[in-house]
Amino acid sequence: MKQKTGATAGHTRTWTLRLDIFERDEDTTAVNAVLDTGDNTLVSRTTAHRNPGDPPVPEIGDEYAAGRALMALGRQLVDAGAADADVNARGAS
Repeated sequence: MKQKTGATAGHTRTWTLRLDIFERDEDTTAVNAVLDTGDNTLVSRTTAHRNPGDPPVPEIGDEYAAGRALMALGRQLVDAGAADADVNARGAS
């Protein structure tokens, strides 16, 4: 994690998110999510399994697996922000 040195007015950043969705079989969808912030790369891998009583609809598995991957990336971002804030606060004392 890096110590930050203050905000810049009008600062704009572009982060790149890539979701690779794999239908492993009729019952399992896997997602590999990669977020590139320019400073860090975060990765999440998740799966979704069809309920045996439900008809096979691949889009539903895609949505569940992708949603889980994005939530995991969100947790990683919050954790990274908290760690960076802690380092920054210690550097300011």
